[in-house]
Parts: sequence; C-alpha cells; structure tokens
Amino acid sequence: MTRYVVVGAGAVGATLAAELHLAGRQVVLVARGAQLAALRGGLRYLRPEGEQRVGVPVAGQDEVTLRADDVLLLATKAQDADAALAHWAARPVAGGTAAASLPVVVLQNGMDTEWAALRRFTTVYGAVVRSPTTYLTPGEVVSPGAPAAGLVWLGRYPAGRDARAEEIAADLTAARHPTQLVDDVPRWKAGKLPQVLGNALDALYPPGRLRERAAAALRAEAREVYRAAGVDPADHRAESTVDLGSLMVRPVPGAPAAGRSTWQSLRRGVSPETDFLNGEIVLLAGLHGTTAPRNAAVADRVRRAVADGAGAHDLDDADLAATLPSVSVLVDAGALAAELAGDTPPVLLDVRWALGDPHGREHHRAGHLPGAVYVPLDTELAAHSDDPRDGRHPLPDVAALQTAARRWGVRADRPVVVYDATGGLAAGRAWWLLRWAGHDDVRLLDGGLAAWTAAGLPVESGDVPDPEPGDVVLTGGALPVLDADSAAALARDGLLLDARAGERYRGETEPVDPRAGHVPGAVSAPTGDNLAPDGRFRDPAALRARFAALGALDRPVGVYCGSGVTAAHQVAALAAVGVRAALYPGSWSAWSNDPARPVATRAQP
Repeated sequence: MTRYVVVGAGAVGATLAAELHLAGRQVVLVARGAQLAALRGGLRYLRPEGEQRVGVPVAGQDEVTLRADDVLLLATKAQDADAALAHWAARPVAGGTAAASLPVVVLQNGMDTEWAALRRFTTVYGAVVRSPTTYLTPGEVVSPGAPAAGLVWLGRYPAGRDARAEEIAADLTAARHPTQLVDDVPRWKAGKLPQVLGNALDALYPPGRLRERAAAALRAEAREVYRAAGVDPADHRAESTVDLGSLMVRPVPGAPAAGRSTWQSLRRGVSPETDFLNGEIVLLAGLHGTTAPRNAAVADRVRRAVADGAGAHDLDDADLAATLPSVSVLVDAGALAAELAGDTPPVLLDVRWALGDPHGREHHRAGHLPGAVYVPLDTELAAHSDDPRDGRHPLPDVAALQTAARRWGVRADRPVVVYDATGGLAAGRAWWLLRWAGHDDVRLLDGGLAAWTAAGLPVESGDVPDPEPGDVVLTGGALPVLDADSAAALARDGLLLDARAGERYRGETEPVDPRAGHVPGAVSAPTGDNLAPDGRFRDPAALRARFAALGALDRPVGVYCGSGVTAAHQVAALAAVGVRAALYPGSWSAWSNDPARPVATRAQP
C-alpha cells in the first residue's frame, strides 16, 4: 500500500498529512524543531466544523526509513526545497537511492523547484495547490477551506500523466483535496504564479485600495514578462475541471482570519519565499531580455523589511507608494476594466486635445471609454488672460475648477482616471490639475485610448449623459508650482527640464510663441521620450534611468514646456519613479512674452 512521506509540516504539508491520515491512507509527516516536538502529541487541527486532535504519524527527517512503495510529497517552502531534495535523493531505498526509485511530488509555488527535483529524481510530478491554511503556532493548523480543504492540479513533469499520477490524484481527492490530472503542469504552475505575487504586499501593508492596485500592477507586469518569454499560462478558472466553488473560506471557531504565506512567515520570524514568487518573474524577465521592475522592487522591499525586523502590516501606504510610485500615477487597461466592474468604479475623464486640433469633442463622440465624460482642455483646464506674460494656458481659478469637476461627476470618495489618444500628453494636464487642487486619487490610463482598444475592451460613441453631480472639494496648492523667477533660480541652482521638442529648445523653430530658444540653464528633456513606441509610458526602470542621466534624482527639479500642458506629463513621469517635480505653468509661452527675460539658443543649457 502506498505510503505518503510528507516532507515539510507547515500549513500545506500538515493539512495534507492530516487529511490523508483521516482518509485512511498511510502517511508520515516529516517535521523539525518546535513543530516536530509539538506534533508528537498530535496535530491540533481547526476546521470550520470544529477542532480535532489528529494523531498523524510524525518523525524527524533522520527517523524515517524509506520503503519501496513510498511517495515523497515535498511541502517545504520553495527556498528550502533544494536542500530537502538533496537530502532525500540520497536516502537509501531497497539497495538503491530514493532519487532512482521513488517518485517526488513538488508542491511549491513558482516554477523553480521542479527543475531542482528533475536534476536529482528520475520520477517527478509537479503540483499546483490552492490551500487557505494557516500555520502560526507549533502543533496547530487552521484549515478554513470547506467543503474541500484544498485543490490540486497534478501532472508528470515536464509533461504527461501515468498510472502513478492517477493513484496519487485519487488519494488526494479522497483526502478532501479534489485533484485534476493535467498533461502540461508547467502551464498550470505559470497560471498560479501571478495569483500569489501579491503575497508580499499582503504581508507588509494593511488592506486598502492602493494595495489592491499594486497587486494588479504586479500581475500585469508578470503577463508582460510571460509574453516576452513565450509562456502560455493556464487559465485556472476557464480550464479547471475540479469544482473551484468547493473550496470556500469559512470562519473557524476561535481562529481569527489570517494572511497568506508571506504574512505567516513574517509572523513566525522565518524567511519568506518572495525570491521564488516575485523573484521568479524577475528571473524570467532577465532570461528573455526584458525587465520586471515592479516585482523586483517588491522583492527588494521584503528583503529590507526582513533585515529591519518589520512585522506583518508594519508598513503603510506612504511606504507602498515609495516602493511602487507608478501605481499611484498610472493604471493599465486591464486593471482599469477590473476596477470599473468593482464596487468603487473610477470617474473617467476624456481629455482629447492636441495643439492645432480643435476637434476633441468630435473625437470623443466618435469613440470613447464607456461612460467617459469629455473635458475640454482649453476652456476647463485653463484660465484666460489678456496679459500674454501669463502664458497660453494659465492655471484656472480653483473655485471654477471645482465647479467643473463636480459637473464631470468627480467625488471625494471615488478615484479618477484620465486619458486621451496621445499617450497622456493632454490628459497629463488633468492629472496634474486635479492632484494640485487636492484630489489625491487621480491616475493616467497608460497608453490611453489605443491601449484600451488594443486590449479588446469596448468603446462607446455619441454623447455621454450628464453624470450625477460630484461633491469634490478642491483647495489648490497640493503640488509645487514655479513662477518665472523661481524657474530661473531652479535653472541655476537645481534642474529645470524643458519638455518641448529638441528643435524648439535649440531655437531652430518656434511655431507658436514670439521668441525661439529656451530658459537659460534649462536642460532639454522632450516629453515624448517618456513613452514607448506603443504610446505607453516606458517601464519604471527605463524611466528612472532616463531621469538619472538628466540628473533628476539628486536635486530639486522643475519642468516647463510650451504652455504647461505636456510639462504636466513630464511631472507625472517623474512621479512614476518617485521624483517630486514642480511645474512652471506659464512655461515658454509666458517666458518668451516677457521682453525682460533672457533667451538661450543652443543645444546646451
């Protein structure tokens, strides 16, 4: 009769061992340290239906004599798997070694452990496990899944299935872990990995909207990496034949709700598996010529938190915004679609505008995101002045902006997403104005309308009905602003970026304003260089490298453009990499209309 040797007595391993034992299967649970000592008296197993003491056989790893009919279930943390595999591969079995004669079932998250197993063991099965179990106290496991305790997808690694897999699947199913046999288990491992990339966030930060957005950003980045690597992840929801609804998290008497595996690791003071979750995406990106800066940043933040002794939920939203600054600035099309279907859908503002194109409203009528309200930049995102020294797009009066924002349906308790059809070059003005005026939850749709349609998401045409009036209160002054004198001072003592095209900066051409050239001391940094060829922002690592080369990471920064529109986009790009920059709203249109202001006309500041 098959005996299951469950190596690793944490949440997953102890739960599997308990359920196999209760189902009448032979099992031995391999534990260590305080967990081993506590389990010798039986496992305190807490379930929604109540508590029981399970007398599952338990042993230290050197106390187990392997048999020819054993199956190894490797349930250690991913970071401990290689050492465990090396130990068990060399163990004697019937005149040979376990590596040559026993199958090993790999249960870890990520896609690394199967490689390590196949390096040593002849027969390797990969398994994807969903288990909401918690292990915080030696000798005790809380298993809130019901009626199933967990779900499993199992297959021969790297491909196929066999009679032994069918036997294992039947035993796991009997042990309240419904199991689906799959022929392509690497796809199923890849399908689960994005689902657990947010474990680190769950561990470090309390629940909230920003944490949800950050997790969505990590998953979106993983999908981009998968595309670059040619990985086709399984869609668990669409492709599963096991009943996903059989695993429902139920209250467990006497056991408060707990966090996921990384949260549990921090609570227990042991190393988390982040390097094999977020780090797996970083590794895959590096192997295929791309980057995963968001997942890299989160993995690094976990390392620093562990080194600093931070506990679960010790950090706050300000820290999360500093770790992933782009999350509070940008949203991708897929994440926005999910938010629009959620409980607090964002207000959508369409800011179709371009210099020399007065037909923004017509463009909006021709096609826009569902429910998006058109916002005319010239009349509602700018004031008008008879003094040309104020520039072409002076800041609007705050009271007038508040009136307009309420007419657009902007509310204090709802996020706002702005977009256009030019990579955010116009929508950046709305992003900056609303942030400056005091609404702190405003983001740009990364890639704008083109990214939305490229994702296969729906658009509407025609006029949008007037939304329910909003209640937002705007005050102004939340973001830094420069006037002409402070812009001149910053060009001398800090860094003033000129966001116009290079030929306008150099004074080779000036299609709009009375004088050609740039503010003396300003550095050329065309806004268009913030964008990739598809109109989306360049990834955070590339943006950061760009601004580092310009000297923007270690001194005060300000930005201007022609009239304070595309410079706002530059401010957003800087914010996306954690740099706070001031905007000179009057920009070149104000500067060049003041005869007292000097002008430089060359390629250098």
